[in-house]
Amino acid sequence: MKNVLGREGLDKPFEGAFKKVKPGKVSSPKKDQGQRPDFSKNLEEVLDALAMKDGMTISFHHHMRNGDYVLPMVMKALHERGLKDLKIAATSLFPCHDCLVPMFLDGTVTKIYASYLSGPVARAVSEGKVKDLCHMTTHGGRPRSLYEGEVVIDVAFIAAPAVDAEGSLSGSEGKSSCGVLGYAHGDADMARKVVAITDYRAKTVNKPEIPGYLVDYVVEVEAIGDPKGIVSGTTQITKDPVGLKIARDAAKLIEYSGLFQEGMSFQTGAGGISLAVANEVKKAMQRTGIRGSFASGGITDYLVNMLKEGYFETLYDVQCFNLDAVESIKVHDHHKKMSANTYANINNPDNIVNQLDVVILGASEIDVDFNVNVTTGSDGVILGGSGGHADTAAGAKLAIIVSKLVNARISCLVDQVTTITTPGETVDALVTERGIALHPKHEALIKKLKEETNLNIMTMKELKALADHLTGVPKKRTRKEEIVAVSEYRDGTIVDVIYKV
Repeated sequence: MKNVLGREGLDKPFEGAFKKVKPGKVSSPKKDQGQRPDFSKNLEEVLDALAMKDGMTISFHHHMRNGDYVLPMVMKALHERGLKDLKIAATSLFPCHDCLVPMFLDGTVTKIYASYLSGPVARAVSEGKVKDLCHMTTHGGRPRSLYEGEVVIDVAFIAAPAVDAEGSLSGSEGKSSCGVLGYAHGDADMARKVVAITDYRAKTVNKPEIPGYLVDYVVEVEAIGDPKGIVSGTTQITKDPVGLKIARDAAKLIEYSGLFQEGMSFQTGAGGISLAVANEVKKAMQRTGIRGSFASGGITDYLVNMLKEGYFETLYDVQCFNLDAVESIKVHDHHKKMSANTYANINNPDNIVNQLDVVILGASEIDVDFNVNVTTGSDGVILGGSGGHADTAAGAKLAIIVSKLVNARISCLVDQVTTITTPGETVDALVTERGIALHPKHEALIKKLKEETNLNIMTMKELKALADHLTGVPKKRTRKEEIVAVSEYRDGTIVDVIYKV
């Protein structure tokens, strides 16, 4: 990477996970708290009033997930106006946003900022169809960049499931309810203009999150999203015996880590193995009587049930992953909405991820130096992105990667990951079905686990040798030299680059 970091957009090399922390009060421009939005215009009239022009940066949030109608609706209108050189600052982009691909080719859109990409847009970025370097951020890095003025949004288009008479926005009411608008707060605070697009208006709405004085226009449309695509559906604990063994071993590691105690805080993803770890932790809490302080992140029905049953005192929710979570946040006082800034901004001294004891994470690849890739496949094609991965790994006291060592004759463990998403210095353990590797900095814990448990504790190199024995050593892939995107760390530095495929 050293030979490319002098380029524009590549001039902030990563120096370490905690080198660029600048904690301080997060401030936003002073806005007139007496302002109320204009409800009178349709989308075309709002675009006229905004005097949209070439080169603008516009933003969208992803709480509608793969059911989003708002980005396609807005981009169709802008495309028909012949606008060019637009920059899209989206929290995440899904297959339903494939309308952007022809807009890359005709110059309507020339740059993407996002924490996660999937589907045709991800493929197009990987193939170099976007003119400018795209920035893959973290969920916490995005609000940091907005509040610190690195990315300036001209117009934020916010899909709002519910809007009250004052123009305040809520995610937890209406036919398109997504539960939380955690990723839209920074946009509402910092964008020059804010347009809320809704399909539900009422005099009052449930738990409004974004006050009306931050909103310039409200546009009412027939539908802002397809409820079937808004949530991930029913998340299920894996029934695979291999996955269940990984979960049991991860839970035992947590029990012996010294962090399994009254008031423990915890986060896990929505994957089958991750949820199985949560289930095993719950069993240990039942057995010992330990109760946790909070669970956080994207919330599933499983964590909702742990809240209802008293295993955690509070849930801090930045996005709902399924319908039970959406329903819970409407009615449960201890199920709290939070912004991405509160969740994971590295420079927000009160951020939640820095208060985590344990986080359970996945990996598409992990290397012998504990670097993790969840951004690209081994072929270099973008398949996701950090989301909160790098944020939580850095913040938590114990960051555990759970993964099958070998799946379909492919090992997750490599000499060097294709793309660094999360630097190895922030990763504490890899738990696989064949053994557990802990970062060498945990000498005391390694000794304790070897002496007091039957867990198979190995070095990362020993695990790698075992994987190579099972699968053979994979051939090194050749890559093109053209850089199409950067993997941006939570502090805004460039931890890696993504090459054209």
